[in-house]
Amino acid sequence: MKTLPDLTLEPTPVSRLTVKIFADGADRDGMRELAQTPLIRGFTTNPTLMRKAGVTDYRAFAREILAMIPDRPISFEVFADEFDDMERQARDIAEWGDNVYVKIPVTTTRGEFCGSLIRGLAQAGVQLNVTAVFTLSQVQAVAEALQAARSAFVSVFAGRIADTGRDPVPLMATAVDLLRPYPRLELIWASPRELLNIFQADAIGCHIITVTHDVLKKLSLVGKGLPEYSLETVCMFYDDARKAGYTL
Repeated sequence: MKTLPDLTLEPTPVSRLTVKIFADGADRDGMRELAQTPLIRGFTTNPTLMRKAGVTDYRAFAREILAMIPDRPISFEVFADEFDDMERQARDIAEWGDNVYVKIPVTTTRGEFCGSLIRGLAQAGVQLNVTAVFTLSQVQAVAEALQAARSAFVSVFAGRIADTGRDPVPLMATAVDLLRPYPRLELIWASPRELLNIFQADAIGCHIITVTHDVLKKLSLVGKGLPEYSLETVCMFYDDARKAGYTL
């Protein structure tokens, strides 16, 4: 019989990861709980997550979260679609706290690159998180626009790239290289789909990964013995069948 390679090697302990984990969401209670966890180095949200969480007052929600979490980076996104309004909103949001990063989409809804807006805000000292980046050409263009930034994030949506059937790891590894000449810029692995993505991001030297609350709940599984996990799964199926009262 052919000898198979050992595919059950122990993962890197969470305590030894160099990638910074940012919690992604808009649930107040979840954010409050995660704020007590030293492993969580920052927070991100967006209008879609806020809407799903039932947030109706954008400013009031942001103020509440910032009062709760004053010591770690938090990203809030503009929602205008015209450059003048986007700039006005960005400058307003930036005034909410020293730990605020303003999310600017890489393009408008018309596909216009927001480079001039990004460049101007960076020169004005606004901390930015350029979001919805999908291609390496966008990474390069955004990095060039952020040259004057004192601190900024570039969010590449690796999870959504994976949803198209493409492996995001090589793209993200190249993005790390593209940002290397810009020491004040940090690459975010955005929209991860599974816990494994944290370890993939760490392996390629990605600076930050945003992780949703449901995926963060799986951190307790890291390093769990696979035979033990197998048995637990068998027992779960067995117990659920009994509880359902199935008969054949």
